[in-house]
Amino acid sequence: MINVEGLAFTYAKQHKPTLSNLSFSVADGEIFGFLGPSGSGKSTTQKLLTGMLAGHQGKAELLGKPIEAWKSEVYQHIGVGFELPNHYEKLTARENLKVFAGLQGIKNAKPRIEEVLEQVGLLAHADQRTQEFSKGMRVRLNFARAVLHKPKLLFLDEPTSGLDPVNAKIVKDLILAERNAGATIFLTTHNMFDADALCDRVAFIVEGQLRHIGQPWAIKQEYGQARIELTQLYNGETIKNDYPLDNLATNQSFLTQLGQAPIQALHSQEATLEQAFIQLTGKTLGG
Repeated sequence: MINVEGLAFTYAKQHKPTLSNLSFSVADGEIFGFLGPSGSGKSTTQKLLTGMLAGHQGKAELLGKPIEAWKSEVYQHIGVGFELPNHYEKLTARENLKVFAGLQGIKNAKPRIEEVLEQVGLLAHADQRTQEFSKGMRVRLNFARAVLHKPKLLFLDEPTSGLDPVNAKIVKDLILAERNAGATIFLTTHNMFDADALCDRVAFIVEGQLRHIGQPWAIKQEYGQARIELTQLYNGETIKNDYPLDNLATNQSFLTQLGQAPIQALHSQEATLEQAFIQLTGKTLGG
């Protein structure tokens, strides 16, 4: 669905490339996560692949065709969900989708509009002006618009950013439902928990360069480290220490600490994708 070889890009009036020699591919039907801190080049890559930026170097193909060879018809095959929802605020949710159905050339769009509004849990609010929507509702309407024309390839930029846990789960469930229906999804995010829960494969990008590509579980096994957190009460004060789970039974420091104070709690903590990211890139998700 996507094939990129040696992709590079430099913004006008900048000397340092924003992207340098990126190479990756995205298979039909997978959720591919593009992960990195703010300013790492995630959104620039997405803008190039969706035709919003031009002037790249290297090879980039979308649906088997070079991106520079596509014209406006590419938007009949792809859907794009931006990080910041943008709607016609004086129009209702239904009217917003009707406008975009017209732009997509969808005939007899009413049943499809009803279907996607129900899918994202907004059918009861279909005739409410979007200026009255909460952020969670706006994000869900954004998603409805992106999938309205049943695209083969879906680009999502930070789809759960700023959402409360309930709305974040709704959006993640919608993403999985699209994949299960046959869509391929390119997901850019700095949220490692979302990536771990959703993605079949992930790519780590830092300062415009790819550092690693792989399956989340395999990356965690190879580069993460499961740990155990020991909580004790010491002289009326709660203290916490953590230790590697590997060879815990022979870890003398852990065994000694066990006898120092009463145990309040003992929790195992599995390896995380964020730990692996830091080890592989030397960077945190904050920058």
